[in-house]
Amino acid sequence: MIDRTFHLIGIGGAGMSVVAELLQAEGATVTGSDAAESAVTAALRAGGIPVNVPQRADAVPEGAIVVVSSAIKDANPELAEARRRGQTVIHRSQALALVSAGREFVAVAGAHGKTTTSGMIAEALRAAGEDPSWAIGGSLRDLGAGGHLGGGSVIVAEADESDGSFLNYAPRFAVVTNVEPDHLDHYGTAAAFEEAFAEFARRIVKGGLLIACGDDAGAARLGTSAAREGIRVVSYGRGEAILGAEAHVALSGHGEVTLRQGDRHARLRLAVPGAHNELNAAGAWAAGLELGVDPVAMAAGLAGFGGAKRRFEKRGEAGGVTVIDDYAHHPTEVGATVSAARERVRGRLLVLFQPHLYSRTRNFAPQFAAALDGADDVIVTGVYGAREQPFDGIEGNMITRLMRRGRFVQDRCEAAHEMAAEAQPGDMIITMGAGNVTELGPVILKDLSA
Repeated sequence: MIDRTFHLIGIGGAGMSVVAELLQAEGATVTGSDAAESAVTAALRAGGIPVNVPQRADAVPEGAIVVVSSAIKDANPELAEARRRGQTVIHRSQALALVSAGREFVAVAGAHGKTTTSGMIAEALRAAGEDPSWAIGGSLRDLGAGGHLGGGSVIVAEADESDGSFLNYAPRFAVVTNVEPDHLDHYGTAAAFEEAFAEFARRIVKGGLLIACGDDAGAARLGTSAAREGIRVVSYGRGEAILGAEAHVALSGHGEVTLRQGDRHARLRLAVPGAHNELNAAGAWAAGLELGVDPVAMAAGLAGFGGAKRRFEKRGEAGGVTVIDDYAHHPTEVGATVSAARERVRGRLLVLFQPHLYSRTRNFAPQFAAALDGADDVIVTGVYGAREQPFDGIEGNMITRLMRRGRFVQDRCEAAHEMAAEAQPGDMIITMGAGNVTELGPVILKDLSA
């Protein structure tokens, strides 16, 4: 039991809401606030958690532990007031680690595939008759919100490496999909990025397990070093087992695949496209086996996974043109999405790409160009800076200058109109990126309908 009061700023977020429910279930007194009303805030109130909208300084209970996510800025009136009073402020990941103690905690980390893989685990466990809790950084198409309080002992969480907050976790099972350098604005070097994952593996509780993808060089290095340090390791992939792993989930085939670990095996055909998702499913299946789920039942649950929002999400069809929206914002993710789209498109593949972060554009422009060249035509817009101010000389045309095909259109709405005008029946258009490019699908569909 937790006999404390917690106040969650931004409680309506998917990750924060499930932390609030878990804290309440452990006996804590919980309050919260958000910038706007939503179905989530209404559900929390219905469950007995007071939620203040809008946020204001006097809403923070005296003596409460204040919980924030990385999205809450120092200027937030409630955070500023809590700090003025000298109240304890902790990150959402620290609160989740607190309520996960004693549970079967599965944390999914990696530069790519975290949301999909953690969603696969949660949905497959539920389909197999379990009742897990989950805290995932995106909504699931079939299960809805990214946060859910279940009645079972398992909790599945997406472990975010972008700001190092995943080092607050102490999971029983850690799934690492890949360790490909990203977020160098935070880490500085690729070596520092890899060392953070090594420290994450060391945070696994005694007797726990690291499930690592052997097909990714960084994850394979992590698995090998973890095994040398005495951490139990299971690997998965189409290639060989990681050196030192006690077991390996072998993935074979494409379209309809076979998963095999020792004498346990199952056939699987996913509803979501792409070889990268088959690899994610292998990691999820490995986690299910460790949790004691029947191999065939776990595979059946994975087969029913409908995907996460903004992961190859169909936005509509008009004039014979299919419009897809996808969150890909790293070269590896872009290449995987382009490859998956090739499996589905009848005509040409057209991509409207919005780079995310000036630092990432500067660091990976050649890789972005190579990944995008797999499409038939590409428009790259201006950079979505998010938390960054513009960098001198860094813009979307830094990518297009390196491409065989593709052009730079600074304004995203103008780019959307141009792409719609170009499309022909049978084509597929993908709006791609982590910023507000997701708003352009309806714009394109309206143009196509006209």
